Amino acid sequence: MAASSNSSLSGSSVSSDAEEYQPPIWKSYLYQLQQEAPRPKRIICPREVENRPKYYGREFHGIISREQADEILAGVEGAYILRESQRQPGCYTLALRFGNQTLNYRLFYDGKHFVGEKRFESIHDLVTDGLITLYIETKASEYISKMTTNPIYEHIGYATLLREKVSRRLSRTKNESRKASVTSEENTPVEKITSLVRRAALTQNDNHFNYEKAHNFKVHTFRGPHWCEYCANFMWGLIAQGVRCSDCGLNVHKQCSKYVPNDCQPDLKRIKRVYCCDLTTLVKAHNTQRPMVVDSCIREIEARGLKSEGLYRVSGFTEHIEDVKMAFDRDGDKADISASIYPDINIIAGALKLYFRDLPIPVITYDTYSKFIEAAKISNPDERLEAIHEVLMLLPAAHYETLRYLMIHLKKVTLHEKENFMNAENLGIVFGPTLMRPPEDSTLATLNDMRYQKLIVQLLIENEDVLF
Repeated sequence: MAASSNSSLSGSSVSSDAEEYQPPIWKSYLYQLQQEAPRPKRIICPREVENRPKYYGREFHGIISREQADEILAGVEGAYILRESQRQPGCYTLALRFGNQTLNYRLFYDGKHFVGEKRFESIHDLVTDGLITLYIETKASEYISKMTTNPIYEHIGYATLLREKVSRRLSRTKNESRKASVTSEENTPVEKITSLVRRAALTQNDNHFNYEKAHNFKVHTFRGPHWCEYCANFMWGLIAQGVRCSDCGLNVHKQCSKYVPNDCQPDLKRIKRVYCCDLTTLVKAHNTQRPMVVDSCIREIEARGLKSEGLYRVSGFTEHIEDVKMAFDRDGDKADISASIYPDINIIAGALKLYFRDLPIPVITYDTYSKFIEAAKISNPDERLEAIHEVLMLLPAAHYETLRYLMIHLKKVTLHEKENFMNAENLGIVFGPTLMRPPEDSTLATLNDMRYQKLIVQLLIENEDVLF
């Protein structure tokens, strides 16, 4: 496709002065093609069809052949009918006229209509979306295949000259910018560029703990015209036009999502809770080195609980532990877990253990679990420690830092063993299954591995100064 058909990005997207920041000019070629796509034309059956499925309308023509369908649709671009298969009664087909030929698609219904992955409330919407896709992919197949070669993401998301000044500007106006409803020249909501500006601003100067994090993309239906924040091209179709990162809000084509770097910067307003949230997502959203739950609980325990008998082994009241959990989910790092609210330190210890148990990916990740277990089975002590150290290096940075900080704390707990009766082995029994779980949900595997889980944590505590 001729490059002149789309708007250029040059000269408008990067400014050396953040105060003069201008949104990118979105490439409108695919949007123009969507506007040109044939409109659906329902061909009504002139007779009353017996046994017509209740979820189809008068576009259903009953049992007819492909040849008959072709005759009915001949010469009318975008025309469609539904028919029942002659060869497979009870199976239904969408016959659609496009490109001077009749296309036949096996049609399904499960409460919504579909011929592929997308599901539609009505046949009319299904056909509309299908005609758009057929038209764009026919007219612009070469263009689409090259969409990712010059991504806007690299020019805007990492505009070095913008970083510090945009950051200062955002810090002054973050409340106003969230409410902004200003639109660009193409009536594109400013919200669409917000995540680009955020990524430009969130650098190592602002984000001291710049852990790598993959985007959490999920198929999304965009209301109104939307452009891809990776390639700047229009996201065509009626529904499920692309994917959105549920953690930072980045909107991209499904095919573009494969090229987006692992640089997700979670937005706090999208993180609904603290417990049960992915560990890396939480620390990046709060811009902290470790989950603030871990810091808060350990700070409280070290201030007033290191000598408490049976620390981490004795359980606090479940309902009080749930109260602490709700406090963190509700108030974040402002949650009050002081002695005046929770005098029993076992409640705080229980809340910390619960946080680790609730993680969707354990501190010792599923990917490294089997390697840790194999390392624990090595009989030579020096070789075993060396193997454990090598596996520790495979942990994601946020997981490694959290584990390191916890082991330093648990080492302090063992220094008060005479008062609390908790040595490294006892703590290994408590924290083994809390910090590491087998990838497969197998009771037998868990039971078989328990002694190795205990041993790993015990060795991490005893050798934290060597291993970390």
